Amino acid sequence: MTLNAMTDVNGIGLEHLAIRQLSRKSDMTTSQSVQDVRDVAPPVPSAKRGSATNLLSGAGTTTAVQEHENETAEIVIVCEPQGTSLMMGGLHPRASLYERPVNLDAAKTAHAEFRQVMRDAGVKVLTVREILSYGVVNHMGARVELEEMAMTALTYSMDEGVEITELREEDRPYLSDEYKREVLQHMSIMQLIDTIMINPTVHISPSYRDTGLSASYTFQPLSNLVYTRDQQITTCKGIVMGKLRSSQRQLEVEVMKFCFRKLGLPVVGEIEEPGFLEGGDYFAAGEDLALVGVGLRSNQEACDQLMQRNWLGTDRLAVVRDDFEQHQDRMHLDCVFSILGDKCCIMLEEMLGAESKTRRLVDEYSRHPSTGKYEMTREKVEFSQYMREEGYHIIPIKPEHQLLYGCNVLNLGNSRIISVNADTGRQIVKDPHFHGDVQVIDYSPITSMYGAVHCSSQVVRRLPSSLKDKMVQDALRKSRQPE
Repeated sequence: MTLNAMTDVNGIGLEHLAIRQLSRKSDMTTSQSVQDVRDVAPPVPSAKRGSATNLLSGAGTTTAVQEHENETAEIVIVCEPQGTSLMMGGLHPRASLYERPVNLDAAKTAHAEFRQVMRDAGVKVLTVREILSYGVVNHMGARVELEEMAMTALTYSMDEGVEITELREEDRPYLSDEYKREVLQHMSIMQLIDTIMINPTVHISPSYRDTGLSASYTFQPLSNLVYTRDQQITTCKGIVMGKLRSSQRQLEVEVMKFCFRKLGLPVVGEIEEPGFLEGGDYFAAGEDLALVGVGLRSNQEACDQLMQRNWLGTDRLAVVRDDFEQHQDRMHLDCVFSILGDKCCIMLEEMLGAESKTRRLVDEYSRHPSTGKYEMTREKVEFSQYMREEGYHIIPIKPEHQLLYGCNVLNLGNSRIISVNADTGRQIVKDPHFHGDVQVIDYSPITSMYGAVHCSSQVVRRLPSSLKDKMVQDALRKSRQPE
């Protein structure tokens, strides 16, 4: 007996029940991050189950905030390198913005190790796929929201040179949103997510036989979503959605925004053209200072929006200008610089000093105490000079190590560093001004896609120093109270 012919005693199709069970199993086992998603997303009353937004909101003090790169990372969002979208990207690495050919199985293994290292350090690590699938099996509101996201990714159109009038009247409804919605309603959870990730267009033409229609397909896969740093920044004020330079990456911003909404993390703003902002150009350096690199990817117009709309929450902004190089190997600020501690950083050696041909220059903007508006207070200060004047010790990184992503490290807080380059790791731990620990992982299957651990992580919550100090004081006060 075939599955689609089977029914239970109540007349309910067992095929539907089997699909539901498979979807439930898939929803529960696709990655280890499901438990972290649940921890961030406490239960809500059954009366509120209609909205996927409510499934992960109401998490008490779980807000998006990042005041300093050296504060304790609590929640990190990543995207596993799996599925058809990554496979498609690997078919032509250069055109997919990759550096080298990709071994997808090796990339999965390397990324899994990266996630485990963060979890072992006490970080809640959420994956994009787990966030998208969370709650969809049991809650229709979550299912409908996922279907609507897939609606934006899936496009039906007439094939080039073919007019809709060439179709038979009875075939024309198969290009409608109503039919597309029906198709999506019958998909499994993983089908819906894969549809979003491959971003397909179905080109329809008349076949004059069989079903009357034939199809060809084009795709704009989200093959760079593994780098979850780029689509947004997390500031003292919260999450600000960026604007990516590459047109093929625009849907990534919408997917990440969907995830934040589902997690109940508010987005405080969105960069609009002519502004362009990618997260690899942003560094949080305390309640007083933020840094944004401008050049190949991000621009001054985005910085102006951050200041004018008060999305930074800092008194100063240092705009780090790449006026003289703008090379793909150093496309973002996090390719040449990173913060290792409260007053310790790494920086590409060859760009240090006023005589360097690839030097970066800093324009500093400060908030006026009476008007609250940002005004330029310093201009064209050489970057290493600026950081030293801010009290930072600079560990210079050799060019050959920078090309191996030596500068692209992730600080989990309190100078706990994840690095992908052993030579850089050794150099950091030998420096007397560094007071922390470095763990080096093999991330070469991921770096082949043009990024390392800082690029492939979005820290949406770090424990603010002010709150941490208050927690310590409260704990000390309680310990001194008589029982």
